[in-house]
Amino acid sequence: MNLINKKVTHKHFGTGSIVKYNDSSIEIHFASENKRFVFPDVFGKHLKLHDKSVANSLEQIIQKKEMERKEEEWKKEEEKKLQRKNQELRWGHEKLMKNHKLHSESQVVFWCDTEEQNSYFSEWKVFSGVIKSGINKGQPTKPIRLHQNSAVLLTAIDSSLPEKDRRILGVYMVKEDFIGKLCEDGYIPAHSKYRIQLTDQESDQMLFWRYYVNGRFPEKMTWNTGKYRYFDNSWMAQMLLDIVSLKSDPKEREQAQQFFEHFCKMNLITAQELPKPNGALMRI
Repeated sequence: MNLINKKVTHKHFGTGSIVKYNDSSIEIHFASENKRFVFPDVFGKHLKLHDKSVANSLEQIIQKKEMERKEEEWKKEEEKKLQRKNQELRWGHEKLMKNHKLHSESQVVFWCDTEEQNSYFSEWKVFSGVIKSGINKGQPTKPIRLHQNSAVLLTAIDSSLPEKDRRILGVYMVKEDFIGKLCEDGYIPAHSKYRIQLTDQESDQMLFWRYYVNGRFPEKMTWNTGKYRYFDNSWMAQMLLDIVSLKSDPKEREQAQQFFEHFCKMNLITAQELPKPNGALMRI
């Protein structure tokens, strides 16, 4: 569409002809002077084209631009709504973080099947499973006790061995901003820094039941049902301290030491007052 030299009439300046225009402005020569206006906004209320065919084409352009403008406004409004919603979620999250009360048993141990072990350490997250009954049957289980201070312990046992030989495979702190109460998908992701995978040789020396004890049956070493269970914060600290002593590589030992110190800080544990392991294996 070419508008050059097309005749127009303006409400105040009278008749003129178009001498120049682009996507955002238009210049018109009137009897005594040239005037520049916003294009195509000036058409309709203030300016009219004499050529009806061109006017119809221009009207389609104006309508298209108006639709684009409304769509852009809608997008901006939706973006503002999303920002407000995210802000409210952040405020709620920060409130939960700030008001969190430390639970004495906010660590979790998982039973890892053979096929799960590789994915756990490649993806550094575990799945808490699904609810087996009730109105929420089939929905992911919420690990409600887990918070910033929580660590996830990964264990396994060879099918040919007794439960007392359950080994610790690795451990990680939960992701920095993880809150179990808000976990909708059941996945528990790892902290960006504090995560350890043991070698087979190290794992053979880290037996789970050396630290863990069932309060109701102290001498029993059984894991009958369930994918995971919570346990005492101090037991996790004992495990981490022993992992530090296992590490022969200076860099790995330093990383394990930092993990241990961070865990103790988050769980208000004084390392010097940490008791010795007294799990079921120690009571035989």
